[in-house]
Amino acid sequence: MKIALIGASGQVGSRLLKELSDRGHTITAIARNPDKIAALPGVTAEKGDVFDRDGLAALIKGHDAVISSVHFLDSDPDTLIAAVRASGVKRYLVVGGAGSLDVAPGKRLVDTPTFPAIYKAEAQKGADFLDTLRTIDDLDWTLLSPSALFLAGERTGKYRIGKDTLLTSDKGSSISFEDYAIVMTDEIEKPAHIRQRFTVGY
Repeated sequence: MKIALIGASGQVGSRLLKELSDRGHTITAIARNPDKIAALPGVTAEKGDVFDRDGLAALIKGHDAVISSVHFLDSDPDTLIAAVRASGVKRYLVVGGAGSLDVAPGKRLVDTPTFPAIYKAEAQKGADFLDTLRTIDDLDWTLLSPSALFLAGERTGKYRIGKDTLLTSDKGSSISFEDYAIVMTDEIEKPAHIRQRFTVGY
């Protein structure tokens, strides 16, 4: 498949880029600094600005799917969505956050008293992005939320899938960037969560 990846040089984006490349996809890797994008098979690095709707639309036009892997505070959901719409691409996948996941009926992780204040603004904006996506019916969108601890680690291929509730175990709530990339790539290849959010964790 031909996939456009916005934020391809980031912590998550770089793992997604490798997973997509390893599986033989053709990727247009978009970042503010394309020189930071890994040189991998099937990858074309492009300079892009997440606040430039028309520029992004031109870069992602003609692809089978678009992945947005950017910090919510460093981007604007409306601009990203408008760029995807303008490009004509219907499949839009978003790297989400854990803050919007439920920890109890009607209670989100971001609203708990122990949620780290340093991450609250980012988490709230991510939750707002999800709320916006849930109003959209002209794009085949999917948002994949990681578990609470989202860190560099190993590609184990062992994980659990959930929907709107934070996944936890006796070891806490976590997922590696590498295993997250597996699940996101699987969703591109075999869509199972169209116009839905889902989550992954150990």
